[in-house]
Amino acid sequence: MTNATDPSPADVQQLLRQRGVQVTAQRLAILRALAQRPHATADDLADDVRGSIGAISRQAVYDSLNVLVEKQLVRRIQPAGSAARYEDRVGDNHHHLICRSCGVTVDVDCAVGEVPCLTANDDHGFHIDEAEVIYWGYCPACQTTSHHHSPHHSAQGAASQ
Repeated sequence: MTNATDPSPADVQQLLRQRGVQVTAQRLAILRALAQRPHATADDLADDVRGSIGAISRQAVYDSLNVLVEKQLVRRIQPAGSAARYEDRVGDNHHHLICRSCGVTVDVDCAVGEVPCLTANDDHGFHIDEAEVIYWGYCPACQTTSHHHSPHHSAQGAASQ
């Protein structure tokens, strides 16, 4: 949903309607919060939405996110050892870079540019339409402040830190 210029509230409402999604104050608030905080968890978004429109249940946030993901207005990513994260950058071919120490997540454009971006040695008869890549490492701030172990330890190890 994200593009070079942020869509107006009327554009967002029209997009929801075009995708067959009922326009509600909660959904609009979630999309606004997500535009301000990409890669947020549902709990992060619930806190932001409560600050914006008042009371909203955690279940209402999850229900709205599920609808928005289903309608391809929001993308859900699930890094190993982390809660699901959501972003409004959809419809393009990008991946993610995650800091093993602090968890900061940033978008990384695909080096190849076309979906699925990677080719499997053996597709086992599948029609592959997407490759989801997560790069793991240490952000510049954590490189100077943390004492990370090996640059090759697994994502599971990072989850327990």
